[in-house]
Amino acid sequence: MTVDPDRDPGDRYELTISARDLDDLAERLARWLARKVDADGMPKIVNLSRPQSAGMSSGSVLFDASWEKDGRTETGSYVVRMPPEAGAMPIFQDYDLVTQYEVMAGVAEHCEVPVPPLHWLETDESVLGSPFFVMGRVNGRIPEDNPPYVFVGWLFDSSPEDRLRLTRNTVDVIAGIHAIEDPVAKFPMLVTGAGSALRRHVDWYRTWYDWALAADGYRIPLLERTFDWLEANFPADPGPDVLSWGDSRPGNIIYDGFDPIAVLDWEMASLGPRELDVAWVIFIHRFFQDIATQFHQPGLPDYLRRADVVAQYESRTGHTLRDLDWYIVYAALRHGIIMARVKRRMIHFGEDTDSPDRDNYVMHRASLESLLDGTYEWD
Repeated sequence: MTVDPDRDPGDRYELTISARDLDDLAERLARWLARKVDADGMPKIVNLSRPQSAGMSSGSVLFDASWEKDGRTETGSYVVRMPPEAGAMPIFQDYDLVTQYEVMAGVAEHCEVPVPPLHWLETDESVLGSPFFVMGRVNGRIPEDNPPYVFVGWLFDSSPEDRLRLTRNTVDVIAGIHAIEDPVAKFPMLVTGAGSALRRHVDWYRTWYDWALAADGYRIPLLERTFDWLEANFPADPGPDVLSWGDSRPGNIIYDGFDPIAVLDWEMASLGPRELDVAWVIFIHRFFQDIATQFHQPGLPDYLRRADVVAQYESRTGHTLRDLDWYIVYAALRHGIIMARVKRRMIHFGEDTDSPDRDNYVMHRASLESLLDGTYEWD
Protein backbone atom coordinates (compact mmCIF):
# COMPACT_ATOMS: atom_id res chain seq x y z
CA MET A 1 0.00 0.00 0.00
CA THR A 2 1.59 3.25 -1.15
CA VAL A 3 0.71 6.79 -0.11
CA ASP A 4 -0.64 8.39 -3.28
CA PRO A 5 -0.50 12.21 -3.07
CA ASP A 6 -3.24 12.47 -5.72
CA ARG A 7 -5.67 10.28 -3.77
CA ASP A 8 -8.29 11.72 -1.44
CA PRO A 9 -7.04 10.62 2.02
CA GLY A 10 -10.64 10.14 3.13
CA ASP A 11 -11.30 7.49 0.48
CA ARG A 12 -11.68 3.86 1.53
CA TYR A 13 -9.26 1.28 0.15
CA GLU A 14 -11.21 -1.67 -1.27
CA LEU A 15 -9.30 -4.73 -0.12
CA THR A 16 -9.82 -8.42 -0.88
CA ILE A 17 -10.89 -10.05 2.39
CA SER A 18 -12.50 -13.42 1.61
CA ALA A 19 -13.81 -15.57 -1.22
CA ARG A 20 -16.20 -17.63 0.94
CA ASP A 21 -19.71 -17.91 -0.52
CA LEU A 22 -22.10 -16.31 1.97
CA ASP A 23 -25.16 -18.33 0.90
CA ASP A 24 -23.31 -21.59 1.46
CA LEU A 25 -21.99 -20.28 4.75
CA ALA A 26 -25.52 -19.40 5.89
CA GLU A 27 -26.80 -22.92 5.20
CA ARG A 28 -23.89 -24.51 7.04
CA LEU A 29 -24.28 -22.16 10.00
CA ALA A 30 -28.01 -22.88 10.25
CA ARG A 31 -27.45 -26.64 10.41
CA TRP A 32 -24.69 -26.24 13.00
CA LEU A 33 -26.60 -23.72 15.12
CA ALA A 34 -29.66 -25.97 15.25
CA ARG A 35 -27.62 -28.52 17.20
CA LYS A 36 -25.98 -25.96 19.46
CA VAL A 37 -29.22 -24.32 20.62
CA ASP A 38 -31.34 -27.50 20.46
CA ALA A 39 -33.80 -25.77 18.13
CA ASP A 40 -37.13 -27.33 17.24
CA GLY A 41 -36.40 -26.77 13.56
CA MET A 42 -33.89 -25.11 11.31
CA PRO A 43 -32.82 -21.63 12.53
CA LYS A 44 -33.17 -18.68 10.18
CA ILE A 45 -29.90 -16.91 9.37
CA VAL A 46 -30.30 -13.34 8.08
CA ASN A 47 -28.20 -10.22 7.57
CA LEU A 48 -25.10 -12.28 6.87
CA SER A 49 -22.27 -9.93 5.91
CA ARG A 50 -18.55 -9.30 6.03
CA PRO A 51 -17.63 -6.06 7.78
CA GLN A 52 -15.47 -3.92 5.48
CA SER A 53 -13.80 -2.51 8.58
CA ALA A 54 -12.47 -5.98 9.45
CA GLY A 55 -8.78 -6.66 9.01
CA MET A 56 -7.13 -9.09 6.61
CA SER A 57 -5.49 -11.31 9.18
CA SER A 58 -8.68 -13.26 9.90
CA GLY A 59 -12.19 -13.77 8.55
CA SER A 60 -15.15 -12.22 10.38
CA VAL A 61 -18.79 -12.66 9.41
CA LEU A 62 -21.78 -10.99 11.05
CA PHE A 63 -25.22 -12.56 11.21
CA ASP A 64 -28.54 -12.53 13.02
CA ALA A 65 -30.38 -15.73 13.85
CA SER A 66 -33.79 -16.75 15.13
CA TRP A 67 -35.17 -20.17 16.03
CA GLU A 68 -38.03 -21.91 17.79
CA LYS A 69 -37.44 -23.82 21.01
CA ASP A 70 -40.16 -25.25 23.25
CA GLY A 71 -42.74 -23.01 21.62
CA ARG A 72 -40.69 -19.81 22.09
CA THR A 73 -38.90 -17.70 19.51
CA GLU A 74 -35.30 -16.99 20.46
CA THR A 75 -32.91 -14.65 18.68
CA GLY A 76 -29.30 -13.57 18.70
CA SER A 77 -26.79 -11.35 16.89
CA TYR A 78 -23.39 -12.94 16.37
CA VAL A 79 -19.92 -12.66 14.93
CA VAL A 80 -18.13 -15.69 13.47
CA ARG A 81 -14.34 -15.57 13.66
CA MET A 82 -12.44 -17.82 11.23
CA PRO A 83 -8.86 -18.17 9.99
CA PRO A 84 -8.16 -16.66 6.57
CA GLU A 85 -8.40 -19.01 3.60
CA ALA A 86 -5.11 -20.34 2.29
CA GLY A 87 -5.88 -18.84 -1.12
CA ALA A 88 -6.40 -15.38 0.38
CA MET A 89 -2.64 -14.92 0.89
CA PRO A 90 -2.86 -14.64 4.69
CA ILE A 91 -0.92 -12.03 6.62
CA PHE A 92 0.33 -14.44 9.32
CA GLN A 93 2.03 -17.77 8.75
CA ASP A 94 0.05 -19.49 11.49
CA TYR A 95 -3.37 -18.70 12.89
CA ASP A 96 -4.11 -20.35 16.23
CA LEU A 97 -7.83 -19.81 16.63
CA VAL A 98 -8.09 -22.00 19.74
CA THR A 99 -5.43 -20.00 21.57
CA GLN A 100 -7.16 -16.75 20.62
CA TYR A 101 -10.42 -18.05 22.08
CA GLU A 102 -8.71 -19.27 25.26
CA VAL A 103 -6.93 -15.94 25.77
CA MET A 104 -10.22 -14.05 25.44
CA ALA A 105 -11.88 -16.43 27.88
CA GLY A 106 -9.00 -15.94 30.32
CA VAL A 107 -9.23 -12.17 30.08
CA ALA A 108 -12.97 -12.33 30.75
CA GLU A 109 -12.34 -14.53 33.79
CA HIS A 110 -9.41 -12.76 35.38
CA CYS A 111 -10.00 -9.02 34.92
CA GLU A 112 -12.64 -6.38 34.31
CA VAL A 113 -11.56 -5.55 30.75
CA PRO A 114 -14.66 -6.13 28.57
CA VAL A 115 -14.48 -8.66 25.75
CA PRO A 116 -17.35 -9.79 23.51
CA PRO A 117 -19.44 -12.60 25.03
CA LEU A 118 -18.02 -15.93 23.87
CA HIS A 119 -20.62 -18.52 22.88
CA TRP A 120 -19.06 -21.46 21.06
CA LEU A 121 -15.68 -22.75 19.89
CA GLU A 122 -15.91 -25.25 17.02
CA THR A 123 -12.80 -27.22 16.09
CA ASP A 124 -14.51 -29.60 13.64
CA GLU A 125 -13.30 -28.28 10.27
CA SER A 126 -16.04 -30.13 8.39
CA VAL A 127 -18.66 -27.62 9.57
CA LEU A 128 -17.39 -24.52 7.75
CA GLY A 129 -14.16 -25.75 6.24
CA SER A 130 -12.02 -24.46 9.12
CA PRO A 131 -12.22 -24.07 12.89
CA PHE A 132 -14.18 -21.06 14.10
CA PHE A 133 -15.70 -19.48 17.16
CA VAL A 134 -18.85 -17.45 17.66
CA MET A 135 -19.15 -14.32 19.78
CA GLY A 136 -22.09 -12.14 20.65
CA ARG A 137 -22.23 -9.00 18.55
CA VAL A 138 -21.54 -5.80 20.48
CA ASN A 139 -22.99 -2.60 19.04
CA GLY A 140 -20.98 0.58 19.34
CA ARG A 141 -18.44 2.59 17.40
CA ILE A 142 -14.80 2.11 16.47
CA PRO A 143 -12.21 4.63 15.23
CA GLU A 144 -11.75 3.41 11.65
CA ASP A 145 -8.45 2.61 9.96
CA ASN A 146 -9.94 2.65 6.46
CA PRO A 147 -10.28 5.53 5.82
CA PRO A 148 -8.06 6.63 8.73
CA TYR A 149 -9.72 8.43 11.62
CA VAL A 150 -7.16 11.26 11.32
CA PHE A 151 -9.09 12.50 8.24
CA VAL A 152 -12.79 11.82 8.82
CA GLY A 153 -15.28 10.30 11.22
CA TRP A 154 -16.67 10.65 14.70
CA LEU A 155 -13.29 10.78 16.44
CA PHE A 156 -12.04 13.45 14.04
CA ASP A 157 -15.17 15.50 14.77
CA SER A 158 -14.83 15.11 18.56
CA SER A 159 -13.52 17.79 20.89
CA PRO A 160 -9.92 17.73 22.18
CA GLU A 161 -11.31 17.04 25.65
CA ASP A 162 -13.20 13.97 24.44
CA ARG A 163 -10.16 12.72 22.54
CA LEU A 164 -8.11 13.01 25.73
CA ARG A 165 -10.85 11.08 27.52
CA LEU A 166 -10.60 8.37 24.86
CA THR A 167 -6.82 8.31 25.26
CA ARG A 168 -7.13 7.76 29.00
CA ASN A 169 -9.83 5.12 28.67
CA THR A 170 -7.80 3.25 26.05
CA VAL A 171 -4.68 3.30 28.22
CA ASP A 172 -6.78 2.07 31.15
CA VAL A 173 -7.78 -0.95 29.05
CA ILE A 174 -4.11 -1.77 28.46
CA ALA A 175 -3.32 -1.28 32.15
CA GLY A 176 -6.22 -3.53 33.11
CA ILE A 177 -4.92 -6.35 30.92
CA HIS A 178 -1.44 -5.96 32.40
CA ALA A 179 -2.86 -6.13 35.93
CA ILE A 180 -3.75 -9.82 35.54
CA GLU A 181 -1.59 -11.59 38.13
CA ASP A 182 0.64 -14.57 37.35
CA PRO A 183 -0.01 -14.54 33.60
CA VAL A 184 2.32 -17.48 32.97
CA ALA A 185 0.08 -19.73 35.06
CA LYS A 186 -3.16 -18.30 33.69
CA PHE A 187 -2.08 -18.37 30.02
CA PRO A 188 0.24 -21.39 29.69
CA MET A 189 -0.64 -21.69 26.00
CA LEU A 190 1.46 -18.56 25.41
CA VAL A 191 4.63 -20.03 26.92
CA THR A 192 6.65 -21.26 23.95
CA GLY A 193 10.34 -22.14 23.79
CA ALA A 194 13.28 -21.16 25.96
CA GLY A 195 14.75 -17.79 26.81
CA SER A 196 13.06 -14.60 27.92
CA ALA A 197 9.63 -13.72 26.62
CA LEU A 198 11.03 -10.66 24.84
CA ARG A 199 13.76 -12.74 23.19
CA ARG A 200 11.14 -15.23 21.96
CA HIS A 201 8.97 -12.35 20.76
CA VAL A 202 11.71 -10.83 18.61
CA ASP A 203 12.78 -14.24 17.29
CA TRP A 204 9.19 -14.97 16.26
CA TYR A 205 9.04 -11.75 14.27
CA ARG A 206 12.32 -12.60 12.56
CA THR A 207 10.88 -15.97 11.57
CA TRP A 208 7.69 -14.33 10.36
CA TYR A 209 9.64 -11.78 8.30
CA ASP A 210 11.54 -14.61 6.64
CA TRP A 211 8.32 -16.46 5.80
CA ALA A 212 6.27 -13.44 4.74
CA LEU A 213 8.92 -11.68 2.67
CA ALA A 214 12.61 -12.64 2.66
CA ALA A 215 12.34 -16.35 1.93
CA ASP A 216 10.10 -15.55 -1.03
CA GLY A 217 12.59 -13.16 -2.61
CA TYR A 218 11.33 -9.94 -1.04
CA ARG A 219 14.11 -8.83 1.27
CA ILE A 220 13.51 -5.38 2.79
CA PRO A 221 16.87 -3.71 3.60
CA LEU A 222 15.30 -1.17 5.97
CA LEU A 223 13.64 -3.90 8.04
CA GLU A 224 16.87 -5.90 8.20
CA ARG A 225 18.76 -2.79 9.33
CA THR A 226 16.12 -2.34 12.02
CA PHE A 227 16.58 -5.92 13.24
CA ASP A 228 20.32 -5.19 13.54
CA TRP A 229 19.62 -1.97 15.48
CA LEU A 230 17.32 -3.80 17.86
CA GLU A 231 19.92 -6.47 18.55
CA ALA A 232 22.63 -3.87 19.16
CA ASN A 233 20.40 -1.99 21.62
CA PHE A 234 18.50 -4.90 23.22
CA PRO A 235 17.16 -4.00 26.71
CA ALA A 236 19.46 -5.32 29.41
CA ASP A 237 16.57 -5.92 31.83
CA PRO A 238 13.11 -6.11 30.19
CA GLY A 239 11.44 -6.54 33.58
CA PRO A 240 8.56 -8.87 34.53
CA ASP A 241 6.24 -10.26 31.90
CA VAL A 242 2.54 -9.46 31.63
CA LEU A 243 -0.21 -10.61 29.31
CA SER A 244 0.42 -8.51 26.21
CA TRP A 245 -2.70 -7.80 24.15
CA GLY A 246 -0.48 -7.47 21.08
CA ASP A 247 -2.64 -5.27 18.85
CA SER A 248 -3.30 -2.62 21.47
CA ARG A 249 -5.05 0.27 19.78
CA PRO A 250 -8.42 2.05 19.74
CA GLY A 251 -9.23 0.53 16.34
CA ASN A 252 -9.64 -2.79 18.17
CA ILE A 253 -12.03 -1.43 20.79
CA ILE A 254 -15.78 -0.90 20.52
CA TYR A 255 -16.85 2.24 22.38
CA ASP A 256 -20.16 3.40 23.78
CA GLY A 257 -19.59 7.12 23.40
CA PHE A 258 -16.01 7.27 24.64
CA ASP A 259 -16.21 4.32 27.04
CA PRO A 260 -14.76 0.91 26.03
CA ILE A 261 -17.38 -1.85 25.95
CA ALA A 262 -15.58 -4.62 24.02
CA VAL A 263 -11.90 -5.30 23.33
CA LEU A 264 -11.26 -7.16 20.06
CA ASP A 265 -8.53 -8.92 18.06
CA TRP A 266 -6.40 -11.03 20.37
CA GLU A 267 -4.54 -12.93 17.63
CA MET A 268 -1.24 -11.20 18.48
CA ALA A 269 -1.49 -11.86 22.24
CA SER A 270 1.67 -13.04 23.96
CA LEU A 271 3.63 -12.80 27.17
CA GLY A 272 6.14 -9.98 27.37
CA PRO A 273 7.10 -6.64 28.91
CA ARG A 274 4.47 -3.97 29.46
CA GLU A 275 6.24 -1.65 27.05
CA LEU A 276 5.23 -3.82 24.05
CA ASP A 277 1.62 -2.68 24.27
CA VAL A 278 2.34 0.89 25.34
CA ALA A 279 4.78 1.46 22.48
CA TRP A 280 2.37 -0.13 19.99
CA VAL A 281 -0.55 2.18 20.82
CA ILE A 282 1.75 5.21 20.61
CA PHE A 283 3.32 4.19 17.31
CA ILE A 284 0.14 3.12 15.52
CA HIS A 285 -1.40 6.54 16.06
CA ARG A 286 1.82 8.21 14.88
CA PHE A 287 1.65 6.04 11.76
CA PHE A 288 -1.74 7.54 10.90
CA GLN A 289 -0.76 11.04 12.04
CA ASP A 290 2.36 10.97 9.85
CA ILE A 291 0.18 10.03 6.87
CA ALA A 292 -1.96 13.09 7.57
CA THR A 293 1.19 15.22 7.65
CA GLN A 294 2.27 13.80 4.28
CA PHE A 295 -1.06 14.96 2.85
CA HIS A 296 -0.54 18.41 4.45
CA GLN A 297 -3.54 17.78 6.69
CA PRO A 298 -3.67 18.59 10.43
CA GLY A 299 -4.73 15.11 11.50
CA LEU A 300 -5.14 14.73 15.26
CA PRO A 301 -1.91 15.93 16.91
CA ASP A 302 -3.64 16.23 20.29
CA TYR A 303 -4.70 12.55 20.35
CA LEU A 304 -2.75 9.65 21.90
CA ARG A 305 0.25 11.89 22.46
CA ARG A 306 3.25 9.97 23.74
CA ALA A 307 3.47 12.11 26.88
CA ASP A 308 -0.23 11.64 27.66
CA VAL A 309 -0.09 7.87 27.14
CA VAL A 310 3.00 7.49 29.35
CA ALA A 311 1.61 9.73 32.09
CA GLN A 312 -1.73 7.91 32.18
CA TYR A 313 -0.16 4.45 32.15
CA GLU A 314 2.36 5.23 34.89
CA SER A 315 -0.32 6.92 37.02
CA ARG A 316 -2.71 3.99 36.54
CA THR A 317 -0.18 1.22 37.22
CA GLY A 318 2.60 2.74 39.31
CA HIS A 319 5.04 1.23 36.80
CA THR A 320 7.81 3.39 35.35
CA LEU A 321 8.20 2.59 31.66
CA ARG A 322 11.73 1.77 30.51
CA ASP A 323 13.54 1.67 27.15
CA LEU A 324 10.46 3.09 25.44
CA ASP A 325 12.46 4.37 22.45
CA TRP A 326 13.62 0.79 21.79
CA TYR A 327 10.06 -0.56 21.99
CA ILE A 328 8.75 2.13 19.64
CA VAL A 329 11.40 1.19 17.06
CA TYR A 330 10.37 -2.43 17.57
CA ALA A 331 6.72 -1.45 17.06
CA ALA A 332 7.72 0.30 13.83
CA LEU A 333 9.54 -2.85 12.70
CA ARG A 334 6.57 -5.09 13.49
CA HIS A 335 4.21 -2.78 11.66
CA GLY A 336 6.69 -2.56 8.82
CA ILE A 337 6.54 -6.32 8.32
CA ILE A 338 2.74 -6.16 8.37
CA MET A 339 2.59 -3.32 5.84
CA ALA A 340 5.14 -4.97 3.54
CA ARG A 341 3.12 -8.20 3.61
CA VAL A 342 -0.07 -6.19 2.97
CA LYS A 343 1.56 -4.53 -0.04
CA ARG A 344 2.62 -7.92 -1.42
CA ARG A 345 -0.95 -9.11 -0.89
CA MET A 346 -2.44 -6.08 -2.64
CA ILE A 347 -0.08 -6.56 -5.59
CA HIS A 348 -1.16 -10.21 -5.73
CA PHE A 349 -4.84 -9.18 -5.98
CA GLY A 350 -4.18 -6.33 -8.43
CA GLU A 351 -4.90 -3.62 -5.83
CA ASP A 352 -1.43 -2.03 -5.87
CA THR A 353 1.65 -1.84 -8.07
CA ASP A 354 5.16 -3.12 -7.43
CA SER A 355 8.15 -0.96 -6.53
CA PRO A 356 11.77 -1.72 -7.46
CA ASP A 357 12.87 -0.09 -4.20
CA ARG A 358 11.93 -2.72 -1.62
CA ASP A 359 12.12 -0.21 1.23
CA ASN A 360 9.01 1.39 -0.29
CA TYR A 361 7.12 -1.71 0.87
CA VAL A 362 7.26 -0.07 4.31
CA MET A 363 4.53 2.57 4.20
CA HIS A 364 6.09 4.44 7.13
CA ARG A 365 9.59 4.28 5.66
CA ALA A 366 10.48 7.91 6.45
CA SER A 367 9.32 7.59 10.06
CA LEU A 368 11.25 4.38 10.65
CA GLU A 369 14.42 5.81 9.08
CA SER A 370 14.25 8.86 11.33
CA LEU A 371 13.55 6.71 14.41
CA LEU A 372 16.71 4.71 13.66
CA ASP A 373 18.72 7.88 13.08
CA GLY A 374 17.42 9.51 16.25
CA THR A 375 15.89 12.43 14.33
CA TYR A 376 12.19 11.60 14.63
CA GLU A 377 10.26 14.65 15.88
CA TRP A 378 7.65 14.05 18.56
CA ASP A 379 5.22 16.66 19.86
